[in-house]
Amino acid sequence: MTIEVRRVSVPRSLDDDTDPNVVDYRRAVELRNIVEALGYGSDDFASSAEEDLPGWHREHEPRQLFVATVPDAREPDRAGVVGRGFVESRREDGWPVAWVAVQVLPEYRGRGVGTAVADAVEAAAREAGATRMLVYVVSPDAPGERLQAPTGSGSVPLNNDEVRFLLSRGYRLEQVERGSRLGLPVDTDDLARRLDDARRASGPDYRLVHWIGGTPAPWREDLATLLTRMSTDAPSAGLDEPEDVWTVERLVAQQESDREAPVTSLTAAVEHVPTRRLVAFSELSVSDEVTRPVWQEDTLVLREHRGHGLGLLAKLGNLEQLHLERPGHPSVLTFNAEENRHMLAINEQLGFVPVGYEGAWRKDLI
Repeated sequence: MTIEVRRVSVPRSLDDDTDPNVVDYRRAVELRNIVEALGYGSDDFASSAEEDLPGWHREHEPRQLFVATVPDAREPDRAGVVGRGFVESRREDGWPVAWVAVQVLPEYRGRGVGTAVADAVEAAAREAGATRMLVYVVSPDAPGERLQAPTGSGSVPLNNDEVRFLLSRGYRLEQVERGSRLGLPVDTDDLARRLDDARRASGPDYRLVHWIGGTPAPWREDLATLLTRMSTDAPSAGLDEPEDVWTVERLVAQQESDREAPVTSLTAAVEHVPTRRLVAFSELSVSDEVTRPVWQEDTLVLREHRGHGLGLLAKLGNLEQLHLERPGHPSVLTFNAEENRHMLAINEQLGFVPVGYEGAWRKDLI
């Protein structure tokens, strides 16, 4: 079987369906959705090509997309996309990490496609200057021996295809992440009572603020600080992710780019009243398609302000905002490290239930 791996020049627009790059990009998104659905047993984790597109053009987070084609796949008159991979880095000189992924259609596994894509992806990571690669991949539950995460929290089935493939290429498991789902709608009376309780528990020194879409100018510097702290304060086990510095410039540029996607951002943040600074936040990403789940994005409380229930306060505040501003979606999805018991406890208190698990893997290049 002849396998061709090529880099896709991801288009800025998807208007021209005759553009080979548009075709490759759309097929890569379709393939990703197929593989994710098999891994989670649900279509909840799918996203559209339009939703994903701005993420491929972020100045501070360069990405490369690769597709693998074989002549006999799906369409006899042209090569079909049977595998995909990507590399994401940062634009800073000397940035040490590349986030990578490889996905192959089930019927083409074990035929060299994954190896070909992985070779291209890892070569691109090295060329970008990475000294280590990180991979997050779903591991469906299966019987038999399990590989435990060194954190002591979570494991993956040792005989799964993705686990054996990563081990064969020198990756090691560092962490397990839990995917969780909250069914909507929530009981609005109960939500109001719990939000009032959370406000009282946090005390008069803290108050909720909300916004939709881009961050208002007075809060941009504080949110940039919170996003930077996401890279240092969230549990990352042995992944050794470096500080990822956010500036106001980067924040504004990304939010301007994201406006092109059919997605709306809802943010609830907590202001420390004495200093008038934001010290916690929680963000939801809401598809314009009301039949699609909502994504719980980052949630963080600065270490120096923990112990006041601010994580719960921010999440409850954003669920209320979701109910008022974008009702009708079926669920909220989120991921958390298995060892992050505090945040998992908050999610469980809100009604989230586990729906799948991802392994977080690392490979050192030096």
